[in-house]
Amino acid sequence: MKTRRQFIKISTAGVGAAALGLQALNMTGANLFPDQFSGDPVSDEDLTPYPTYCEVCFWKCAAWSYVDKKGKIRKVVGNANDPNSNGRLCPRGTGGIGMYYDEDRLKTPLIRETKKDGTHYFRKASWDEALGLVASKMKEIKEKYGPEAFGYFNHGNPGTHLEHLMRAYGSETNAEPAYAQCRGPRSAAYYATYGAYIGSPENTDIRDTRCLVLIGSHIGENMHNTQVQEMSMAIDQKATIITVDPRFSTPAAKSKYWLPIKPATDIALLMAWIHVLIYEELYNKDFVKKYTFGFDQLKKHVKNMTPEWAYGITTISPDLIRRTAREMAGHAPSVVIHPGRHVVWYGDDTQRERAMAILTALLGAWGKRGSLYLPEAKHLPHFPQPKYPEPKWMWKDVNEGKYPLATMGITTEIIKASIPRYKNKHQVKAWFSAGTNLPLSMPDKRLFQEAVQSIEFFAVMDTMPMEVTGYADVVLPEATYLERYDLLRSAQGRYPSIALRMPSVKPKYDSKPGWWIMKQIGERLGLHDYYNYNDYSEVIDWQLKQVGSSLDEMKKIGVKKFERETGPLYLAHNEDFTFNTNTGKVELYSTEFQEAGFDPMPVYTPHPEPPQSHYRLIYGRSPMHTFSRTQNNHYLWDLQKQNSVWVHPSVASLWSLKQGDKVWLKNQDDAVTDFPVEVRVTERIRWDSVYMVHGFGHSDKHLSRAYGRGASDEKMITHYAMDPIMGGTGMRINFVTFLKDNPNKKKEDKA
Repeated sequence: MKTRRQFIKISTAGVGAAALGLQALNMTGANLFPDQFSGDPVSDEDLTPYPTYCEVCFWKCAAWSYVDKKGKIRKVVGNANDPNSNGRLCPRGTGGIGMYYDEDRLKTPLIRETKKDGTHYFRKASWDEALGLVASKMKEIKEKYGPEAFGYFNHGNPGTHLEHLMRAYGSETNAEPAYAQCRGPRSAAYYATYGAYIGSPENTDIRDTRCLVLIGSHIGENMHNTQVQEMSMAIDQKATIITVDPRFSTPAAKSKYWLPIKPATDIALLMAWIHVLIYEELYNKDFVKKYTFGFDQLKKHVKNMTPEWAYGITTISPDLIRRTAREMAGHAPSVVIHPGRHVVWYGDDTQRERAMAILTALLGAWGKRGSLYLPEAKHLPHFPQPKYPEPKWMWKDVNEGKYPLATMGITTEIIKASIPRYKNKHQVKAWFSAGTNLPLSMPDKRLFQEAVQSIEFFAVMDTMPMEVTGYADVVLPEATYLERYDLLRSAQGRYPSIALRMPSVKPKYDSKPGWWIMKQIGERLGLHDYYNYNDYSEVIDWQLKQVGSSLDEMKKIGVKKFERETGPLYLAHNEDFTFNTNTGKVELYSTEFQEAGFDPMPVYTPHPEPPQSHYRLIYGRSPMHTFSRTQNNHYLWDLQKQNSVWVHPSVASLWSLKQGDKVWLKNQDDAVTDFPVEVRVTERIRWDSVYMVHGFGHSDKHLSRAYGRGASDEKMITHYAMDPIMGGTGMRINFVTFLKDNPNKKKEDKA
């Protein structure tokens, strides 16, 4: 039976590789460095620098792109004046040039068509036809259902341009995986505690800390550039590092203490630490007395949450729990309890983050040198435009009263609202996606596939033929960040700064900048007043002049720093300070949570154990790759071509697995990886868990380097636990076992 919207691998039947200008598939990697990379050596004097900031990950480090006289980009180097990079880029940033030169990138607009036998294919289209089709479908949806029925998924700068178009159109039915699939729980937790959000980059004063506590946070593997550099400084300064992780991660190797905790028990450890601080009177009495609310309730709450109680849950010895708690107290307030980034694990993640925020407060480690500093960003005025229309309903209404403390759209809820059987009062009928590869960022791919078959239209803007593009009705090829003007970067930090991104070269092939694509659609929708400029550089120049700079100046310097305007970097001793909470205090007992019907203080609850012969799947990041976006990049692929599955020696012995063996993984719902993955036998992982780097196992053959390399952890995530407070999707509740023979081959033979 044919589905209504078949997944299409870019350049399949009906188009042909030659029609799209794609090179022949190269599975061996012999084409690692195509002709564009070759050339005679040149000196810096023969190169022209262009300011940019990186979009290989979300850290947005400012840099210089160097172009030779033939118009070839030769290198990308960090901007020495940038507080995000300090002039040094990570492997991803220096490899960003590979995004521009990738011969597999999207080259032309594509439109889905159906053959007589019912199969689907993509055909090449002109920009005028593709943009006209998107605009006509947007008009059609608006007339039939209202603009709110057009949902969108946005991330990064491409997503911001999409959001502007959709809000002008009349829709705020949006979500981005960066919230419900990544950092949303910490936002709800820290706001309820301090009345302030943990921003990006996080306001962690790691360079000056005396004690850094990492709870499942993999600095050095996630390559959050500033923090990696500052952690190196902290190590040089002999700071104590405490790492809590079922896996002996890179930061664990640099730690004084590694606590190999049983997965899903972190709240118990945190509450035991809080117990020790309170009942041994190691907490910061001055800070607690002056700035906090609810200490007496907290003291009573944790009375029986002793290290001995936590030992039976976490497998961490009472002695080690006490020693690490005392170590933190000994360095307080110069302690960073790192809030983490990807924190959607088990469904009670907001409460885990609450416990971390409470621990920080007890140590007085807020607004002090070496703790969490008070960040500031430069406000950039909005380019003149009319007020956005007020939608009749938006993402909050899609939640139907659930997740009351959510501050952004929840991806899974937008997807469910697209499926008729869920009978959501607010039905979503069409999608637009920019900057996010939904099939590889969402839990439960089956839900995504059901939804994508239910909607009437789907447009995707991307630079690469990712999995998400295979489901689109229209594919819009975006120029890479090295080929376009873009939003000014206003980074929060110790001091405000802004950075410019401008084109180093003209867009390759028939790709276009995201701002241009959205403007063209907007013009076709009659939204001229929201696009009162010819080129996005006009917007940038206007904004810069409002803050005392100009486009001409920024082209020369790339980054501009500003003095603080909102107050000091650190809280002065005994300073009066009102927090933006219901009580005006740091809320150890959360009145906001209580009013919303949630536990005002964290409570540990047990989570399901692995079925027999299964192991908890833990996933993480690689310093060479960003999510599922970079596996086809020439330079970064060369550094890491595939992932592996980490298996404890005792488990390997039980299954007769050896180093380098290839296995398929099968989860508790009988989902099986498309491709095998190499076994890494190591004592750096607990026996009850396995570990994989996220983002591998791409299934589109036209990602000529990434195709079939390693296994997709996402394919194994068929279960998730919703955080009732803000709607995060806890994804570390899946369990896998091993298959030595190819189960997919058996299915093919049977068919």
